[in-house]
Amino acid sequence: MIDTHCHLTFPDFIDRIGPTLDDASRAGVSGCITISTTTLDCLDALAIAKAHERVWCSSGVHPLYSDTADPRASSKTGTQHVWESLRTVASHPKCVAWGELGLDNHYPTPAKAIQLRVLEEQLAFIISVNHAGPGGIGKPGLPVVIHCREAFDDLMPILKSSTLPAERFVFHCFTGTPAEARRVLDFGACISFTGIATYPSAADVRTACALVPADRIMIETDAPFLPPLPHRGKRPCVPAYAADTARNLAALRGVSFESFHEQINANTARLFGVR
Repeated sequence: MIDTHCHLTFPDFIDRIGPTLDDASRAGVSGCITISTTTLDCLDALAIAKAHERVWCSSGVHPLYSDTADPRASSKTGTQHVWESLRTVASHPKCVAWGELGLDNHYPTPAKAIQLRVLEEQLAFIISVNHAGPGGIGKPGLPVVIHCREAFDDLMPILKSSTLPAERFVFHCFTGTPAEARRVLDFGACISFTGIATYPSAADVRTACALVPADRIMIETDAPFLPPLPHRGKRPCVPAYAADTARNLAALRGVSFESFHEQINANTARLFGVR
């Protein structure tokens, strides 16, 4: 299987990416997608993906980094981000998604106004280049990884008004309620679960996991965060733990690990084009 969402650019993995990937392979996790958080971080993510055959990357600005200025940005542009870096990364064959992008209301900062402005700028930029032909990157179907934490009421109308196809969105690290999961499914997106869904205390998330259709569910670690059982409390979480999450969620959903494994591999291949 593929760990569809981790952060190999984070300090936890400095000088240990190779061993981390080797450990993952031994656990049955044959590759991973390292997810970008800024217009500078995306370049590091691409460098890691280029250096390792079974690593891919994304290109985007995380809402919690929406106020983090790229040191290369010019004050004359009126933005803190170098959007052209997203194009550079997204144009490469090892980039398989935009994002992660979205909104996060869990923390008081960055301010909602800043998050909204950066989200709107980012979506506008993606739409302007996410097509074939002159000025485009030649990847009109590139999926979008969504970060939505306690922000469904704010974010869903924005995504619905976008011209990007709903079936190419994946709501990563789902921590909402069953009702919010149904909103995402009715919208047409996929839903991805982390180790949180293995915690008995996360009743709403586990119920949501059980109701997602087989062809719309994905598995990730969000490493270095959120290790699943039986690794809860360890830091860092690592891509190898995706296998533990998958086994736990197969049991939760009442299906064999083999069939669940086959299904999430098919879903990953359909959305990200990797397996």
